[in-house]
Amino acid sequence: MLQSKKMLGTVLCSFLAMSIMAGCSNGGSTSLTSANSPSTDTKTAATTAAKKEFTVAVVPKLVGIPYFNSAQAGAEQAGKDLGIKVIYTGPTQADAAQQSTFIQDLITKKVDAIAVSANDPTAIAPVLKKAQAAGIKVLTWDADAQEDSRDLFVSQTSDEALGRHIMDTLAQQMGEEGEFAIITGSLTAGNLNTWMDYMKKQAAEKYPKMKLDSVVPCDDDQQKALTQAQNLISAYPNLKGIIGNSSAAVPGAAEAVKKANKNGQIKVVGLSTPNLMKPYLKDNSAQMATLWSPKKLGYLTVAAAKDLLDGKTLTDGQDIPNVGKVSIQGKVLIMGQPTDFTKDNVDQYDF
Repeated sequence: MLQSKKMLGTVLCSFLAMSIMAGCSNGGSTSLTSANSPSTDTKTAATTAAKKEFTVAVVPKLVGIPYFNSAQAGAEQAGKDLGIKVIYTGPTQADAAQQSTFIQDLITKKVDAIAVSANDPTAIAPVLKKAQAAGIKVLTWDADAQEDSRDLFVSQTSDEALGRHIMDTLAQQMGEEGEFAIITGSLTAGNLNTWMDYMKKQAAEKYPKMKLDSVVPCDDDQQKALTQAQNLISAYPNLKGIIGNSSAAVPGAAEAVKKANKNGQIKVVGLSTPNLMKPYLKDNSAQMATLWSPKKLGYLTVAAAKDLLDGKTLTDGQDIPNVGKVSIQGKVLIMGQPTDFTKDNVDQYDF
């Protein structure tokens, strides 16, 4: 009898063990699963969130010119490096109304962030505020908009330092005396107007023997800059210098000086790329060009957008891969100092 009871106990224990193993293998114990490990739905949701690919739209003042082509290359490279989908799109003319239309389309597409180089800081503000209201992170880069219409401005350098420096470079070339003119991009571009204000202040404070004859726009069109420079040379026979306040203005002015056979007689300086300016620096129809790397600026813009989307705080002195150390002033991220290009060093650069 005792032996029968032992055998029955052994059978019952074996049956119980097999039942428990079967329950574990087919998920029979639901309370254990919910208490000690995430459900399948929770895991799927977490995986989806972790793998979300942000979409960042980068909008230049206009597409198709070397400066913004270089910025596009930097933005797209950052997208590849950081796992972000980058949409690079914009108008073919430096026009605020057209730019607003592109931004409205991006709002409709529900992108995660929009970064725009504003053609007009005031005109572009309403559509940027609309993007913010839709939950889109809004950055400006290269040229700012109204402060309350964006989350961050990615600036190439200090506005004041740049404007005063450009005036200094022309003054040095002209021996700090004589008549000069400025060819700017768009008359409504906030960054260009700010730089010009500091150029004028530097001239008034430091160079009393220099006289500003005229300021004319070229709308970031090199051919128009050429025509404007030719008109200036004709209208002001004592003209001794021209500042190009956009990347298209400087080579246009240099070409006009070259056509007038006044290489070295009328000094040309300003903001443009080394590749555009190389032939003019070499033949002395221009003496100096100043710029930052637009490719790095495009890269930094996308990197900053990702940090905002990730909820990260940008810090002063932060080292951005492929860009370098940056500085922060409020809601302005500053890339760094520009570089001066001359006939002696222009071959060292390629952008």
